[in-house]
Amino acid sequence: MRVYLRTFGCRANQYDSELVRARIEASGGIVVDDPSTADAAVFNSCAVTAEAEVELRKGIRGAARRNGSLRTVVMGCAAALDRGDLRALPSVEQVVGGADVDAVAMALGLSPTAIRPATQHGTRALLRIQDGCDEHCTFCATTQARGDSRSRPADDIVREAAALADHHAEIVLTGIHIGTWGRELDRTLGSLVARLVREVPAVRFRLTSVEATEVDDELAELFGEPRRLAPHLHAPLQSGSDRVLRRMGRHWYTGATYARAVERITRNRPVFALGADVIAGFPGESEPEHEATLSMVRNLPFTYLHVFPYSARPGTAATRLPDPVDTTVARTRAKVLRAAGSDLARRYRAGRVGGGADVIVVRGDRREGLTEDYLDVELSPGLPRGTRFEARLLAGPGRLTVQAPSQESRTHR
Repeated sequence: MRVYLRTFGCRANQYDSELVRARIEASGGIVVDDPSTADAAVFNSCAVTAEAEVELRKGIRGAARRNGSLRTVVMGCAAALDRGDLRALPSVEQVVGGADVDAVAMALGLSPTAIRPATQHGTRALLRIQDGCDEHCTFCATTQARGDSRSRPADDIVREAAALADHHAEIVLTGIHIGTWGRELDRTLGSLVARLVREVPAVRFRLTSVEATEVDDELAELFGEPRRLAPHLHAPLQSGSDRVLRRMGRHWYTGATYARAVERITRNRPVFALGADVIAGFPGESEPEHEATLSMVRNLPFTYLHVFPYSARPGTAATRLPDPVDTTVARTRAKVLRAAGSDLARRYRAGRVGGGADVIVVRGDRREGLTEDYLDVELSPGLPRGTRFEARLLAGPGRLTVQAPSQESRTHR
């Protein structure tokens, strides 16, 4: 069987797609890049924004036009929330909600035997440590799609990490709300990462999105071991206005507590990537509240931002809030915030010129590497994908470059 596999959305979705890929290949199938050559297709969907669902539907229709005999399975968050619209699209035979890989395998006619691959398609391995979320942000449909938070047992995570470390130089810990890992086990994310760092040597771990106020002292201290835990925190902000945060249902922090948490984590760490999600034009957001967010962005040590104009998601509480912000105004505010984020990113990159970096080659054919603090760098030709080495950062015409590593400094995977 030849299967076209396409993934939309977050790292957790990408991990789930790796599990699907493993099932296909273990059954003797082949994952192909062109739907016109496939017998079946799997689309792993995202429901975070309306744009993500538009792209999903466009992708499904396009694949069906290129291959009239294609049999399509749709999985993921948008599939979990589907009321029949996805099932009505051409070639779609099954809609499987969430990350039910067994159901996807059965829909494709594959063995339901669970497989966790030791080698993944990407240079950096993904490792989902939990699923679901217990919070109820008024703008978010993910809780409806993924359900309550569930933590994977630490022993399972460590075993999978050890297997992945034999083939990958970096492992990215992912999930839907990973800062809550271990709550039902009376454990913490910090304790899990400490165990991974201790028991799975010679690999660099990286965290996906974690709430700033959920970074405890143990986890903050581990950021001081940059060769083991990448000094990189993506801490969703969403708004710098306390009133807007309350309307968003983000009750566990204020602008002030967020700022204090970030300052505690990044203090005395000149090499540290700090990113955030920000929503512009949330219902009821005034111009002064937008300015408050902009002020926070400019005053905290962010190195990049992900900015989104508010996108109404069907069934979420935010759609019932009064005082919607005009779409044009929301887009204008998003543009201003993106410009501020780009300025911060440029300044951080400029400050890193001449400094050392721990680089992993993520795309050898495109001569692209990734530093511990999440900077894309241009590489010398001929470096195999997965090579890890220490380098000096240099200014380049478009992005930072690095000197070619000595043979002694390279680590191959």
